[in-house]
Amino acid sequence: MPDEVKAVHERASCLFERREVQAALDRLAAQVSDRLSHSNPILLCVMTGAIVTVAELARRLQFPLQIDYVHATRYGNSTRGAELQWLRHPSLALEKRTVLVVDDIFDQGITLEQIVNYCQRQGAAEVLSAVLVDKLHEHKQSSMQVNFVGLHCPDRYIYGYGMDYKGYLRNVDGIYAVADVDL
Repeated sequence: MPDEVKAVHERASCLFERREVQAALDRLAAQVSDRLSHSNPILLCVMTGAIVTVAELARRLQFPLQIDYVHATRYGNSTRGAELQWLRHPSLALEKRTVLVVDDIFDQGITLEQIVNYCQRQGAAEVLSAVLVDKLHEHKQSSMQVNFVGLHCPDRYIYGYGMDYKGYLRNVDGIYAVADVDL
């Protein structure tokens, strides 16, 4: 698999360089700060993809907050989505709290929508959402609107900054689009 992954990365095109992603994270942090700095929020990381985004975002937020995570996935180590699998629910009590669900990408919207709905059912006072990347296309399966978006990208399979290709390349310092030949 490592040889395949190296070949995929060599053929990929860079959509956003590190500096562009960092600037988007700065903008996200400013928007989140303006909206949530006085609300004692919980940042809820959607594992595994949002781990980098949450780490980068949390360091930029200079107000009291707590961090927890959910592990819910439709992809596993595949490039195709399936039914949502819940591997871990949050450990913090969400009742009467402001929750910011942070995910790596808003693609079809199913995962984020179901996590937001779960938080609401747990009695959260307010549930907001933030994503590093919103994929622009006409086949979203959710009418949900994300509250905070860092970047917009075309309808391509992307990886880097926490997003993966078959479980690899999350650690790439930039956001890349896989060549169509690799899908």
